[in-house]
Amino acid sequence: MHLGVEQTAYLVNESRARRPELARDPLAAAWIPDGERGDVRALWEEFAGDVYPYDDLVVSLRGRFIADTLERALAQDPDTVLVVCGAGFSSYPWLLPFRTALEVDLPTMIEAKRQRAAELMDAGVIPRRDVRHLAADLGTPAGREAVAAAVRELADGRPVAYVAEGLVFYLPPDEARAVARLGAEFADHAVTAVSYWPDWAEDNRVLADQRLWFRRRSVPEDASYLTHDELPGLLGGGSVEDHGPESLQRRYLDHVEVPESDLIPEYVAVSWGGGR
Repeated sequence: MHLGVEQTAYLVNESRARRPELARDPLAAAWIPDGERGDVRALWEEFAGDVYPYDDLVVSLRGRFIADTLERALAQDPDTVLVVCGAGFSSYPWLLPFRTALEVDLPTMIEAKRQRAAELMDAGVIPRRDVRHLAADLGTPAGREAVAAAVRELADGRPVAYVAEGLVFYLPPDEARAVARLGAEFADHAVTAVSYWPDWAEDNRVLADQRLWFRRRSVPEDASYLTHDELPGLLGGGSVEDHGPESLQRRYLDHVEVPESDLIPEYVAVSWGGGR
């Protein structure tokens, strides 16, 4: 976990750990092994100093809204199955009492997450949960079909809460839309939550700097952007709740701490029900 996408995944945890009251993720820091903490903090400080000092704000807002959405899904049906694509070191299956969850990511990420989850459960840091881990390349039809097959078997008629967080913008356009659409393909689809970059952000100065920084760490050069108008069709055909950084600041802080012009405009879209 010393180079590339795997280490940068820890930046999300570091960001949420820096805003504990906002993120409401007390497990965020626990996913970072003790031996990696210094390097992760240094990497975060480099990222904040060179590119983007507000990752802690935006990532914490994003995670808080997704967690609140998942909590609502559980309140509607406690037997809801959680599916998280691009899971990284997210905490959702352990923050909320899902009876069954499936986390999906690339092989090296999934192996690291499986190992770290076992360590934290053995140490009593996180509760024991029925969390399955699937290694799959979501940028390929075979990878997406593997996810669909695993979800069909695992859910077995139970409702599915589907999350694709911090993922679709790193895929080519067709693959990005296929991943965003995947949750709505489940017949027992309960809710889909997808984070994305809107099409008008393609020339965003902050985003351009961020992408350049991440490219040096094995993140693909190309990125994908979605439009608000296409979201209902991608997420299941129903109404879509769509929030950007300013909207989420008003929701959780009651004011705008940082204007969206200074932020990477990562939006979170949520669509309930309407499985096809």
